[in-house]
Amino acid sequence: MDLKFFDAHTHANLEAFRGDYKETISRALSLGVGLVNIGTQKDTSLRAIEIAREFPSGVYAAVGLHPIHTGKSFHDADELGGGEAAKEFTSRGETFDYEFYKKLALDPKTVAVGECGLDYFRVENGEAKEKQKAAFLEQMKLAHEVKKPLMIHCRSAFPELIKILEGNKNLLNDKPGITHFMSGTKDEAKKLLDLGFYFAFGGVVTFTRDYDEVIEFLPIERILSETDAPYVAPAPYRGKRNEPAYVIEVARKLAEIKNLSVEKMSERILRNTGEVFSLDI
Repeated sequence: MDLKFFDAHTHANLEAFRGDYKETISRALSLGVGLVNIGTQKDTSLRAIEIAREFPSGVYAAVGLHPIHTGKSFHDADELGGGEAAKEFTSRGETFDYEFYKKLALDPKTVAVGECGLDYFRVENGEAKEKQKAAFLEQMKLAHEVKKPLMIHCRSAFPELIKILEGNKNLLNDKPGITHFMSGTKDEAKKLLDLGFYFAFGGVVTFTRDYDEVIEFLPIERILSETDAPYVAPAPYRGKRNEPAYVIEVARKLAEIKNLSVEKMSERILRNTGEVFSLDI
């Protein structure tokens, strides 16, 4: 498949796309957009692989346990659905099952371990933070064992995240992973850059200048594009359900910030994507 763009972090495996995931993904592929569907817990990780198997090329999976799902978390119907079982899961949380995720991580359609990391945005008590750190460390071990990159989620916790990564460099692969929806400071970005990480930016860059400084600082060789669909649709689609095809708008904005043509930016993003995920694209 002749890919021109790539959505390194999307969620067409979630409930928000249950009725039209095939059409949504096919629409992206028809525009030359490849993608990785990202798992957030057992069901969505398995679903990501199942969907990837339905397409001969251009569609991949990442499997892992999102930090907010290690304990009691808010209920997101777009992610888990609106049924009682989903609500029960939200209140129960999930304990990371190493062997379960190892089996998924070894699948040839799986290109990364995650979405994993730390999210202290809605977390105050220490026990919940310790659960997140423990699950993250287990997923670091798994990524190292299966030799696949981490897909990192970090919100309001970059100092702690960097501390864990720097303290466990022995668990990092040569290309350790991607910091998705990078929202840290320039100094935090430098520390992650020095550890070998890549950085994915999404639709938010199209309607705020808050990320420009970090994007300008980062070398083009470490930048990826994403949507995080169904969340945070880029301009001109704000207020609508986001989808992988909209990553083209992200690539355009990244090109503008880096003072490059869309073609050169997109070519570099594809090369970066192939490098970090070990894909021939």
